[in-house]
Amino acid sequence: MSPVISDTSDNLLQEYTYKQKARDFVDLHDQVQASVNLLDSLETFLSTFQKDLNAVAGQISELQDRSKDIDNKLKSRRRIEKPLSSLISEITIPPPLATLILDTNVGEPWVDAIDGFEKHLNIAKARSRVKAARDLGEVIEGLRIVAATKLRAFFLALFKPIRGSVTTNMQVIQTSVLLKYSALFGFLQRQAPAVAQEVQRSYVGAARVYYETGFRRYVRSLGWIKARTVEKFENIVGPDSESWRMNIERLRHARIDGPGVTLAYMADDKSHKEPVEALLRSLFLVFMDNATSEYTFISSFFAPPHQDLQSGIASPTALLSPAPNTGLFAEPRSDTGSEYGGQLSTPIAPVSGGNNGLMLPAASKEEQVVVDTIWKQIFDPVLEYCQTFVKSVLDPMPQITPLLTMIRLTEDVGTEIQKRRCPPAETYIFSLRIQMWPVFQKAVAEHVEALRKIAEGTGSGYFSRATVTSDDQIANICKRYTMIFNSLVFLTEHEEETMIFSNLLRLRQELLKLITKHLGQISDTVRQAKSELAAYEILLQGLSKGTHHTAHPKSQQEVAFWSNKEEEARRKFVSTGQSRAAMR
Repeated sequence: MSPVISDTSDNLLQEYTYKQKARDFVDLHDQVQASVNLLDSLETFLSTFQKDLNAVAGQISELQDRSKDIDNKLKSRRRIEKPLSSLISEITIPPPLATLILDTNVGEPWVDAIDGFEKHLNIAKARSRVKAARDLGEVIEGLRIVAATKLRAFFLALFKPIRGSVTTNMQVIQTSVLLKYSALFGFLQRQAPAVAQEVQRSYVGAARVYYETGFRRYVRSLGWIKARTVEKFENIVGPDSESWRMNIERLRHARIDGPGVTLAYMADDKSHKEPVEALLRSLFLVFMDNATSEYTFISSFFAPPHQDLQSGIASPTALLSPAPNTGLFAEPRSDTGSEYGGQLSTPIAPVSGGNNGLMLPAASKEEQVVVDTIWKQIFDPVLEYCQTFVKSVLDPMPQITPLLTMIRLTEDVGTEIQKRRCPPAETYIFSLRIQMWPVFQKAVAEHVEALRKIAEGTGSGYFSRATVTSDDQIANICKRYTMIFNSLVFLTEHEEETMIFSNLLRLRQELLKLITKHLGQISDTVRQAKSELAAYEILLQGLSKGTHHTAHPKSQQEVAFWSNKEEEARRKFVSTGQSRAAMR
């Protein structure tokens, strides 16, 4: 077959084949076109999806940023949650607290309630820049005014029994009532100073009347007892009397620890008598107990407040000892109120630098000035009554032994008051002591001058017309000298007290001159020696008895001095007797 026919046959065959598969090609074309359309649609979808993904990514980023902001805000709010909660709880007044202040009377529940209220009050003032605190300010201020008004009425009512009756037991009111509520008065001092000043003035007025009335009656009673025993001053050369007998019991009135005090009701017994030093001791001990007790109370209750949120006086009831069951200046009652007779107050334990007794915190100078001022306002009339009684004791001048007894008592009382930390009372007692010493010096001078006049032959008092002394007179003077010496040594612990022993030396010198002058009047040498020996024996006998202080260095020195004189007189007496015997 030729190539042409072969090519034609192939072409025809192919054409026939194409025609048979045309539909397949069309279908394939349609499928390809559909695929292209699908791909275009997919491309469009993917493009849209990409845009959506970009949008979602943006939203996620935005959400992440918002989440971070929310988280930061949460952390910030958590940081301020506690302070804010604390602020709200501090500046808001709990309804029960407001109800207590508004609807109840002042009582023990108020002590803790007022403390809590004051914390709210102080914080509200400190947070005044906070709007919430300013909004509550009027409410809190109203509660403060109500509290101050009720507390004022409460304290003034407590003071009425003090002002109304002198038989009221002051210490019971102070320790069991007032000190228990001292925190409430501290609130007034800090939050209502004007009201606190009014309450303070009311107490000062009531206590002043109370002590003034009590001490006036007590001093008057002591004056009645004092008038029943009149002891005039007698110098050493005066007539013999009972006042020149050494009485150890009377000397014991020089100390705080000693006989019981004289009670006011004892004056009703017209036969009851007491020596003047016993009466002064009673007055001083009653004064000491009440003055120191009152000063301690004032220091605890009226001390200026400290400027802090927790200012106030803690545990005030521990500051004083338990209250007595007697009132001031009691009529016949139990003496359990005071170890010195229960006259006015419960004695408080001595305050010292150690751990024993009552310990008060050291007050600043300003606080002490305030406390001293209040104490003086209360006790001014008492000081006047005590001063008047002391003057009546010193004028006319008492005997030298009771006088020194009262001086030693004043010193002992002053020391005890110093331990109890009552500076104004200590100063007052010291001033009384200063008043007594010149009187003592005058009394010694009277004795010395009396001896000098007798020794010089000028005469005085009992011997005003006598120019010649007798053995009995000299013996009487020697006995009085030993009584003075023994009494003054008994009352003097320290041998360095120049005031006492220099005056005793003067007295001894004048006595020695008198004995020498008396012996010079005797012409008989034997009788002269015998009189001298007798005088020295009386002196030694008197010095060796009547006192428990023979071990005192000054007593030993005095005995040694007169022993030497007695030995010389004895040798002279023996020598004179032998000479006269030899002449016979």
